[in-house]
Amino acid sequence: MNSTEIPNWLKQRAFLTPNRIAIKTEYEEISFLTLHKNVLKKTNQLTYAGLKKDDVVAILMKNSIQMVEVIHALKNIGAITVLLNIKLTSNELEFQLQDSGAKMVITDNALLDKVDHVNHEIIRVKELSELPEKDCIIQEYFCLDKADTVMYTSGTTGNPKGVIHTYGNHWWSAIGSSLNLGLYQNDCWLLSVPMFHISGLSILNKSVIYGIPVVLQEGFDPKKANDAIMNHGVTIMSLVSVMLKRMVDELGSRSYPDSFRGMLLGGGPAPKPLLEECMDRNIPVFQTYGMTETASQVVTLAPEYSISKLGSAGKPLFPVEIKIEKDGLIANPNEVGEIVVKGPNVTKGYLNRVDATTTSIIDGWLYSGDMGYLDEEGFLFVMDRRSDLIISGGENIYPAEIEAALLAHPSILEAGVTGLEHEEWGQVPAAFVKLDDGSGLTEDDIMAFCYERLARYKVPKSIHFVDSLPRNASNKLMRRKLVDLIKDGR
Repeated sequence: MNSTEIPNWLKQRAFLTPNRIAIKTEYEEISFLTLHKNVLKKTNQLTYAGLKKDDVVAILMKNSIQMVEVIHALKNIGAITVLLNIKLTSNELEFQLQDSGAKMVITDNALLDKVDHVNHEIIRVKELSELPEKDCIIQEYFCLDKADTVMYTSGTTGNPKGVIHTYGNHWWSAIGSSLNLGLYQNDCWLLSVPMFHISGLSILNKSVIYGIPVVLQEGFDPKKANDAIMNHGVTIMSLVSVMLKRMVDELGSRSYPDSFRGMLLGGGPAPKPLLEECMDRNIPVFQTYGMTETASQVVTLAPEYSISKLGSAGKPLFPVEIKIEKDGLIANPNEVGEIVVKGPNVTKGYLNRVDATTTSIIDGWLYSGDMGYLDEEGFLFVMDRRSDLIISGGENIYPAEIEAALLAHPSILEAGVTGLEHEEWGQVPAAFVKLDDGSGLTEDDIMAFCYERLARYKVPKSIHFVDSLPRNASNKLMRRKLVDLIKDGR
């Protein structure tokens, strides 16, 4: 091993702490040693199926122990793993398979119909478990610069781009997080976000690198998530604001145990009323900022600032640099501009997209497309995606600010804001809200509520009542799809 390599992290973890619990589910617990043995078997079965080092292999699976095993088995072989979003259509999946050059798709039986028409070899997990074994010389070390995984980002225009993650990206993401949050002997992470997103995959990597268990859930359910914290030793959870709101509502008058260390809140700016409610109820919430291109969080609010810097995403993790640029110049404190980041957990580029890579990454700095500002002490406050920005009569309007104002109303459960074209102003803000059951709130009521809290030009020019808001598999609001709700008459 040299300075550009690290040990195969599951093999090393199984050697160092073999009897520690690696994964807990509703039905079973397995140790790191058992996980390692199971993964070795799958490694040999995938080798028998014809996989070899540097092959590109796609995974289309729901959260499960089997998915964990497949992910680690592909690392053993040295294959590059493409993690596919199970919510995509067959056509969207086909594009990603073609674009990535995947040799094989490994999938669950329940998802087979999404890919059964594609011109790729398909192996169902059940079939894989029945294959013979062929001995594989596993990767003893991971090269930090070598591509490990690929995840496709859903761009606002054009086809999505495949973000390349190296082993070093994942390694430094885990190390940077631990230097911020600390690492406790009793730590246990709840993994209820999908592993085909960077938030879920990063938790899996942290588990093996840190030697801590994860409580693995197939998907998010507020009751099950609260139960995991109350009764199954979970000390940390990653989530977005809509998930947190549902958990707080389900929790009722109960309180989390003192052993619970915190909610890592990502997916965009959180509404201040929710943060304030959590503070009043002694629920520790640490806002974070990150993206697929940064292999998860690159900015996280340190615990000691959770109150004094309420609403901030914090300062950059230890190995990360951050700056704000406006019109090609470094912005002044409190001046909004584009968030630009640099560090060892930042992607080296997009798969087969030299153009996008050279546009987005300049001298190692990633231009995020997100808007925000740094205060005088260097704390980051995230505003919005640049693509979500509403420009109305020359004024910049940030949808997240309006959403926060709307969510301060007790009868509004969810809110999304986007810009609609307007002949005079160019764009005007429109709000889409989901009300509490039985609420008699009217459009006029909401307008009046907003006028008390927002400048006149920021007040939505129309209110649309909806049953649900468009969200992706990580429950992040997809603002660009809000307009479709008007077209669909919802």
